[in-house]
This record gives sequence, structure tokens and C-alpha cells, in this order.
Amino acid sequence: MKPRHKRLALIVGGLAILAIAATLVLNAFQSNLVFFFSPTQVAAGEAPKGKNFRIGGMVKDGSLQREADGVTMRFIVTDTDQEMAVAYKGILPDLFREGKGVVAQGKLGENGVFAASEVLAKHDENYMPPEAAKAVGDAHERAAINKATAEAAAKTLKP
Repeated sequence: MKPRHKRLALIVGGLAILAIAATLVLNAFQSNLVFFFSPTQVAAGEAPKGKNFRIGGMVKDGSLQREADGVTMRFIVTDTDQEMAVAYKGILPDLFREGKGVVAQGKLGENGVFAASEVLAKHDENYMPPEAAKAVGDAHERAAINKATAEAAAKTLKP
């Protein structure tokens, strides 16, 4: 084999190895990619079926319940527009409280309950995950628009 052919074989082999490595990295990245959805988006059917995703918002006051097994917790996450029931088996973070921000990762079950595999709570009084803050802000804006529209319609109906 001539040196020129050896060099060409090395270059082709190196490119093949590089392509295989890039394919493996991109495949691993794609399988670990997790998107965030608000309860309103989940209710609208935007969340993927059978795949992991994150849901976030506020834990509804009075919704935290412990199951009979002592390990499974149920609570409701809300963005003030829609609510989503969540079931989590494990120990909740120390900062997890009703009325506080939370992000849960898991899958939506057939019964409409979000089965969380991980629960993250906000870490201080002034922080809320950006995605959850945006979802709550969007819900407040929609509620204000709906209220203003209802008030305007009521004024036009009065004689």
C-alpha cells in the first residue's frame, strides 16, 4: 500500500470514528432532553405522551396528602389558571411547602395524574424557577384579560 493510500485510509477512518462519536453524543442528548410545561399547557394537550417532562407552578394550599404507605405524597400544582394533580413517591425537599413554587419531573399517567420522579422546591423567599414564574405570570395576564372582557360585556348589557 502506498503512503498516499495509507493517509487516505487514516483520514477516512478518523472521519468515520468522529461521525460515530457525534451520533452517540447527539442520541444521548436527545434521550435526556426534558422540556418544561405549565399546568395550562398540559391541560391543552401540549405535553408529550409517555415521555418525561417538567411541570411547574405553585403548590395549591390544602392539597398536600400523604398516602397510607407513608412514602407517596399527592399534591396539586397550579399556575392559577389550571391545576395538575401530582403523585410523588419519595422524600420531598425540606423547602417544599404549600403555596410555594415547585418544579416536578416525570410522566403524565393514563389517569391524568402526573407521576413525578423528582421534585424541586424553590430555595429562598425571592426565587421561583424562571419557567414557573413565566407560567404564573401568563396565567395572571389571561385572568386579567378575561375579567376585563367580562366587565366590558356586562356594561354593554346594562340598559
